[in-house]
Parts: sequence; C-alpha cells; structure tokens
Amino acid sequence: MFDRIWCMIVKEFLQLRRDKYARFRLLVPPIVQMLVYGYAATFDVNRVQIAVMDFDHSQESRDLLSRFTFTGRFEVAKILSNERELKSLIGRSDIPMALKIEPGFAELLRKGQTAHLQVIVDGTNSNTALIAVGYVNQIADQFSQDYARDRLNQMTPAMAATVPQISLEQRPWYNPDLNSQWFFVPGVIGSITLMMVVTLTAFAIVREREIGTLEQVMVTPIRPFEFILGKTIPFFVVGLADVILVAVVGTLWFQVPFRGNVLVLLLGVVLFLLSTLNVGLLISTLSSTQQQAFVLGFFFLNPAFTLSGFAFPITSMPKAMQMITYVDPLRYFLVILRGTFLKGVGLGILWPQMLALALLTSLLMMISVARFHKSID
Repeated sequence: MFDRIWCMIVKEFLQLRRDKYARFRLLVPPIVQMLVYGYAATFDVNRVQIAVMDFDHSQESRDLLSRFTFTGRFEVAKILSNERELKSLIGRSDIPMALKIEPGFAELLRKGQTAHLQVIVDGTNSNTALIAVGYVNQIADQFSQDYARDRLNQMTPAMAATVPQISLEQRPWYNPDLNSQWFFVPGVIGSITLMMVVTLTAFAIVREREIGTLEQVMVTPIRPFEFILGKTIPFFVVGLADVILVAVVGTLWFQVPFRGNVLVLLLGVVLFLLSTLNVGLLISTLSSTQQQAFVLGFFFLNPAFTLSGFAFPITSMPKAMQMITYVDPLRYFLVILRGTFLKGVGLGILWPQMLALALLTSLLMMISVARFHKSID
C-alpha cells in the first residue's frame, strides 16, 4: 500500500517538476498577492480631499478649519463660494466631503450659544464616509473644548482652574499603534492559502478525469483511498510551503510581529490545509470538467472569504449568516493566525478553533471520499 502511495506522490512531484508554468504559479503569485493585499487592504483614511465653504470668514472659523489640515487626515482641495459648485464636485466624485460654516458662527460662540458646522459627505462610499465623519467629530469636539476653556480663562481665571476635566487614556492591547496592516496581513496569509490549495486540488483531479488518465490509473492495483492520499499529499506539501513563504514575506516586509508558539501555528496550518484539501477534493468529485471546477470553486471561495471575518465582523452579520460561518474553515484559521501572530496565545485559548477545524476536516473527508467513490463508480 505504502509503495503505491509513494509512487503516486513521486509521479505528482515529477509532473510538477516538468511543468515550469505550474512552478511559477506556485511561487510568484502568492508573494505578489501578499504585497498587493498587504498595502491595499486597509481601513485607514488619510489625506481625504475636502471642499470648504467658509461664509463667516472669522478668526474662529479659520482656526477650526486649520485643525483639519493640521491632523494630516484631511487636505483642502477646493474653496467654494456656493452650493452649486459643491453638487457638481460630489456628483463627479472629485471630493468625498465638504465643510460648511454659516455666517454668524463666531458671533454665536462669543455669546456662549451653539454654533453649527455642517458636514456634507458622499454616502456612496459609506465606509470612508463613516470613518471621515468620525474624524470630523473628534476635531470639532476638541475645538469646542479648547474654545470653552480659553473663554473661561479670559472671563474668570480662578473658576477655570477649578473646573474638573476627564482625560481619556487609550491603551490598545496587542497593536499599540492600531496599525491596520498588522490586522490584515495575517488574514491575507489565510486567504491566499485557501485560494491556492482549493484551486490546485480541484483542478488537478478534474484534469486527470478530463484527459482520461484517471481511468487509466484506477485500472491499476491502486485503491481509491490510496489514490486520494497520493494525489493530495503533494498538494499538502505545496500548501505548507506556500504558507511558510507567504508568512515569512508578510512578517519581514510588513514588520508584523510574531509573538506566539511556532508549533501551535503549525498545528493550525496542518488542520486548515487538511480541511481545504478536502474542500478541493469535494469540488473535484462534483465536477466533470475544469470549467465546472472553476465555477464551483468561485461559488465556494467568495462566500468563504466574505464570511470569514477577514474584513467584516462576524458579529455584525445577520444570525442566519453567522450560522453559515461555522462551516467556513477560514473563519477558524484567521482566529489562529491573529491569535498566534499578535496576541501570542497558545492552545489553552485556541483549542476551540483547533477542535472545530479537526471536526470540519473529518466531516469533509467523509463526504469527499464517499463522493469520490461514487464518481468513480
């Protein structure tokens, strides 16, 4: 039995050695994708171009507007004189945001009354709009507090010295600078691995069936489960090499810290690879051609990526969607990756994810093997 499995493994590696394009596809795209996603996948909003309509032209309004450019998050791209220009700019998506200060802004502040700052945002990009409005709130709140303190100091310095204040002290754990790359890069490792392993496994077996070599192999003394092992073990080795390669590039290039135990991460990688190999095998048993495998792979990979928690919190999804995420291997692997890379936690914390991956692997393996036997028959 072991001799037949070994022959299958040797055959697969010899096939890979002769295929230059396959070797290129296994090495270069994962590295390029890691670099592209590592830079592109971010929720940070910097240098947002804004338009300004200052109808007050007071020292107070200029002071408020100067704070927006001082933070570095905003850049004044246009000074407008009327709202018709604003509609045109936002309609063409030239700017995502505008600030409007009405006449009498400074007078209301000097009287101790509420003065309004109007923010107009392009809501078609709701994520950027929400984050940018959050920054505007912070700047406006700080301006309001500073203005009130200065007024109190001028009017009654003795009272100003006794006014209590609350100082907000932020202490983000595991990612002190709230660097979004530290959050996304471990997730990119899992996403690239999922795409590579599922695609390779599904296409390789379907290709054998499409060109007729699957039947030729199966008429030899090799048994179905030996064929499955011989076919999937090389992809397991390739997937493991890809994970190590992408993880090293992500860690060294983006300076993402690794604080956990390598063996814990390795155990998570092995369980994840086994589950994704079985997903690929299941797709191959449901497909007769490479086109069908491509469509089924696309049908699985996109929801698996979206429902994994890579970019969107699972807790914010509807309950029905949250239930579906329990059969997504990437959901558990992302927790293992972020837990070992950033938090440095071990099996004592990550065992539920390890157990879920092990159960999912067993379930997928049973379904895949049953389907493979049926497809051969």
